[in-house]
Amino acid sequence: MKTIDIFKKFRLLPFGNKIFSFVLCQRAPYFGSISPTLQELRPSFASATIKNTRKVRNHLGTVHAIAMCNMAELVGGLMTEVSLPSSKRWIPAGMSVEYLKKAKSDLRAIADGSGLNWSQDGTIKVPVEIKDTDDDIVFRAQIEMHVSTKPSRN
Repeated sequence: MKTIDIFKKFRLLPFGNKIFSFVLCQRAPYFGSISPTLQELRPSFASATIKNTRKVRNHLGTVHAIAMCNMAELVGGLMTEVSLPSSKRWIPAGMSVEYLKKAKSDLRAIADGSGLNWSQDGTIKVPVEIKDTDDDIVFRAQIEMHVSTKPSRN
C-alpha cells in the first residue's frame, strides 16, 4: 500500500499529518500514549516526532525508554506497511534496542529501509533511530518483522 493509499483510506489527504496521526492513534490506541506526529511516510522511509512532555517522561525527567520503543514500532510498522508489495503481510516478531544517551528534548524517530529486500518472505530487520533536537542519536532499534505472502482468496 503506497502512502497516498493510506491517506485516501482514512480520507485525510487534504488535512495533513496532524489529523492523520490523530486518526492513526484512534485505530491503534496505544500509540496515543506518546502523541506522535507523523512527519513523512513513503516506501522505505518513515519519520515521526514526539514532544518531551510530562506524560512521556520517567522519574529522571528524560523521555521514557518505552515511549521511544513505541516511536520505533510506529515508524517501523508504518514504513513496512507502505513498503511491502500488496501480496505480502507482516507482524512484528521482536525488537532489540540500544539506549545510547539520555533523551532530554523533543524526539524524531526515523525508519530507513532503503537497503531492505521488501519482496522476500521471512524475517526482515527494520532499523530505527531516534534523534534529539541536537541531531544526536539517543536510541537505536532493530525490529524483526515477520513477512509472509497473503493466502489467496478463492
